[in-house]
Amino acid sequence: MRSRQYDPDFTPPWKRRKPVREVEATPDPDLVVEEVTTGFCGAVVRCEKTAQGPTVTLEDRFGKHRVFPLEPSGFLLDGEPVTLVRPRPGARTPPAGAGRTASGSVAVPGARARVARAGRIYVEGRHDAELVERVWGDDLRIEGVVVEYLEGVDDLPAIVRDFGPAPDARLGVLVDHLVPGSKESRIAAEVTGDDVLVVGHPYIDVWEAVKPASVGIAAWPRVPRGQDWKTGVCAALGWPPNTGAAWQRILGTVHSYRDLEPELLGRVEELIDFVTSPAT
Repeated sequence: MRSRQYDPDFTPPWKRRKPVREVEATPDPDLVVEEVTTGFCGAVVRCEKTAQGPTVTLEDRFGKHRVFPLEPSGFLLDGEPVTLVRPRPGARTPPAGAGRTASGSVAVPGARARVARAGRIYVEGRHDAELVERVWGDDLRIEGVVVEYLEGVDDLPAIVRDFGPAPDARLGVLVDHLVPGSKESRIAAEVTGDDVLVVGHPYIDVWEAVKPASVGIAAWPRVPRGQDWKTGVCAALGWPPNTGAAWQRILGTVHSYRDLEPELLGRVEELIDFVTSPAT
């Protein structure tokens, strides 16, 4: 007598969840999805691997960017729950030429710079500010967002006090190496409010936010504690001990967002979105 095979899952068939379809997050203006927790809807602009896991950047119809983790069943495509996954090697990407800015946004031919908003973005470090201008300059001019140079985070409380943030004049700040328990994190917590957003990248210096492959190196060197990081990098790479010239060499390799690490991309786009959001 043949034994009967039983399904080990005793959940009634009508209560079982249907498998969720996987969709490759290939940059495509026609691939428009909605993130389930926030309702943010936009086209897939890019998909990146980060230390925290893979992320996808969406661009809405106003040109705003948001970065989300690739969570299972985390998006809706035509009303259907889907799981976005990283594209297979060799998948097509949007052209880097006409039609896109360096940040990956849709270019607006002939667009004039908007009159400056009351809101501002402060960027700590001259190199950081130059990198932001290199990649997001076109977007910032169209949005009317002025970027100010922040010499040091110690100056931030006074700057916020003098600026007088308000719902129609928000202040965004990008800080170097913002890690829990640091002096920078304590100052950030002191000034953060409804109209002030302080974010930071995890790198010792913004040089590290440029992908090693773009610079033509295998990885950024490890520099011993107590040694000036930039000087140590130049020595390890066999470059002349001129950090200014080294930075120009690095900056010259940055042509678009593809040359930057996602941890920096997400933070800058978060700040732009914050200062340009309509007052509520």
